[in-house]
Amino acid sequence: MLSNRIALIAVTALAPAIWGTTYLVTTEFLPPDRPLFAALVRALPVGLLLVALTRRLPRGQWWWRSLVLGTLNIGVFLALLFVAAYRLPGGVAATVGAIQPLIVAVLASGLLGERLSARTAIAGIAGVAGVSLLVLRAGAKLDALGVAAALGGAAVMATGVVLSKRWTSPAPLLATTGWQLVAGGLVLLPVALLVEGPPPSGLTAGNVLGYAYLAIPGAAVAYALWFRGIRGLSATNVTFLSLLSPLVATTVGWLVLGQSLTAAQLLGAVIVLAALVAAQIPLKKKENHADHSVRSGGQRRERGGDRSALART
Repeated sequence: MLSNRIALIAVTALAPAIWGTTYLVTTEFLPPDRPLFAALVRALPVGLLLVALTRRLPRGQWWWRSLVLGTLNIGVFLALLFVAAYRLPGGVAATVGAIQPLIVAVLASGLLGERLSARTAIAGIAGVAGVSLLVLRAGAKLDALGVAAALGGAAVMATGVVLSKRWTSPAPLLATTGWQLVAGGLVLLPVALLVEGPPPSGLTAGNVLGYAYLAIPGAAVAYALWFRGIRGLSATNVTFLSLLSPLVATTVGWLVLGQSLTAAQLLGAVIVLAALVAAQIPLKKKENHADHSVRSGGQRRERGGDRSALART
């Protein structure tokens, strides 16, 4: 059982690790100043492809649930990420976003019955501190709207993670992943057209390759692994894995772009990894049993509601 859990954690961790390469791909392969178009291409085409391959459409309440989850996890999150990225230095945006595990822990305590332990709170605070050492630079300028967007993005994604855990779809994983990608892409479509105008012309082979990477490994594969982890792990366990993204981004920048690493950054990396590992250690058996009972009761109610919805359709 323990080995299966460790394997699931490792596989789920691949999702934020893949997302950590987004900065490199964006700066080296994509045309400049088109982040919303990149987000749209990342979500909508591959979402439609997954729906076509699985040949499954939402039924009953899963029409509006897919819209809500896709909007939170993909559509609104990526839009806020775009605002934060343009108005804040990357290190500030990443540091503010690192508060997401703490938000998930609080929401999961209220909505999922997961126990908010002192260890989780300390690990969350340590994660923010570690990311700040890893990516924050002295003299970084703050912008009120940018900070609000970064905080909003963390809150939106945290809510999406918790609701994804609370609403367990009866459909196959790839189908529900496709539903959310399509919903998020449709939310992004009018925003991208309004803010950035029509798609860029004269795309190079490198541009196409970059968009393909963001869409296939960066969305179809990564989101499927992420949602699979949410199904099998606690919401808090999963969200702490997101701390890997700035760690991978920094490592890739060092390996591929020749960026330097300071002693403070190395210390930050150690703190991030320690916080991530501490958050994955199971609670004591008695505490786990109580949390499992609460979650099982909620899941039984969810399955009952899903069966009733399916019967009505």
